[in-house]
Amino acid sequence: MSEQHHDHHAGHDDHGHDDVGYHATYKGYAIGFVLSVILTAIPFWLVMGKVIPNAHLAGLVLLAFAAVQMVVHMIYFLHLNAKVEGGWSMLATVFTIIVVGIMLSGSIWVMYHMNANMMPMPDAHQMRNMP
Repeated sequence: MSEQHHDHHAGHDDHGHDDVGYHATYKGYAIGFVLSVILTAIPFWLVMGKVIPNAHLAGLVLLAFAAVQMVVHMIYFLHLNAKVEGGWSMLATVFTIIVVGIMLSGSIWVMYHMNANMMPMPDAHQMRNMP
């Protein structure tokens, strides 16, 4: 009976883990490291060399590089993809990004409108001469 029990479970060693997702490899870490260095060096060069004279455009370019670098870190170092944990990790990350985006845009919107709708304050010179 023991032999029959062993034969019955012999093909079930994987316990349903067919899609284990990303396996960390030296090559994967090396690619992630090289991409991270490149995605850090280029913005550093852009800022230190004053390659983009417009500050607002430079800020947007730096934010784009930062976003790409976050994706590189999530894929190569955190091993986040659609296969890990049946996709739940990716779904949680997307949900987090959406919530943070809503919070940031809502906060900026509220602060902008509070500033625009405040009562005008007299300048410092007029305030000194007030009774």
